[in-house]
Amino acid sequence: MTKNIMIVGVGGQGTLLTSRVIGKAALSLGYDVKISEVHGMAQRGGSVVTFVRFGEQVSEPVVEEGQADVIIAFERLEALRYAHFLKKDGVLVVNDCRIDPMTVVIGAREYPEQILEGLAKDHKVYSIDAQKIALELGNSKVLNSVVLGFAAGFIGFDEKTWLETVETTVPAKTIEINKSAFTRGYNNK
Repeated sequence: MTKNIMIVGVGGQGTLLTSRVIGKAALSLGYDVKISEVHGMAQRGGSVVTFVRFGEQVSEPVVEEGQADVIIAFERLEALRYAHFLKKDGVLVVNDCRIDPMTVVIGAREYPEQILEGLAKDHKVYSIDAQKIALELGNSKVLNSVVLGFAAGFIGFDEKTWLETVETTVPAKTIEINKSAFTRGYNNK
């Protein structure tokens, strides 16, 4: 059976690094892994989407609409934008954070209200304020590790596998803070 994970966010939130950690963790346990990255306008604060698929044998890297077991969203609007990729019994893990896209910044559109409540009508939604936890740890850039830790229980693998993978994937000078961030998310159930 193949597990389909989709990670969505805004450029600079660690979407790509998160997909690499998930892929490496699955690979370390002997799974066949495929990763696909869609950068879009990432460098200008635009949407970033990555897919991670793992199982005994995975033929293609892209998750089709309605097939994601887990969607990890680093921002509420990104969760809304990609929720249609979630399968009926899938899980949507959302960093409860708002980042206004350019259309909202220039006044062409309004940021939707009640996003999480709306999504919860049709999906299993779990949210975490990862930014708050990352700031408590002293580095807002580790919010992706907080969210990944929170989502890890829905993906699988034991905590030791996750922490070893974080240690071998993140930049050397950030290993300890990323492991702490992961652990805070993992224990925040």
